[in-house]
Amino acid sequence: MSKKIEKTVTLDILTWKELGNDIQSLVLKAKASAENAHAPYSNFMVGAALLLENGEIFTANNQENVSFPVGICAERVVLSYVQANFPDIIPTKIAIAAKRRNQTEYATVTPCGICRQTISEYEQKFKRPIEVYMLTPKGEVLKAPSMDDLLPFKFSDING
Repeated sequence: MSKKIEKTVTLDILTWKELGNDIQSLVLKAKASAENAHAPYSNFMVGAALLLENGEIFTANNQENVSFPVGICAERVVLSYVQANFPDIIPTKIAIAAKRRNQTEYATVTPCGICRQTISEYEQKFKRPIEVYMLTPKGEVLKAPSMDDLLPFKFSDING
């Protein structure tokens, strides 16, 4: 008989009032950052805001290129910048907001596979989870306590 490896994943659905002021600020900064996205091809603008352990918040947005594989997601832009400039400060929370250009309603998005693996790498580096907050069109926020809830079988040693 075969064996199984199972993981249970959970996302919390939080109303705006259920969010602390720090998370509300993070989500608002992600929304503002999305407005500056360079998305001339997809017109899909994504913003990310990253909270560091020292309380600093950094933001970024997606950057498209006509050579599509060259574009980079908001999450990886902000993580790359922070790790290049502040390599020893632990990222603790990231918020993501996305919408189509010329629309007021936000889309529900989760990090893409590459971004999930990237966030996972920083969780492994610092041996700490990074909470992920994702805005929905209704103004609610999905919360993943760590990347394990979005990428349960990430590229790592599953025995470790």
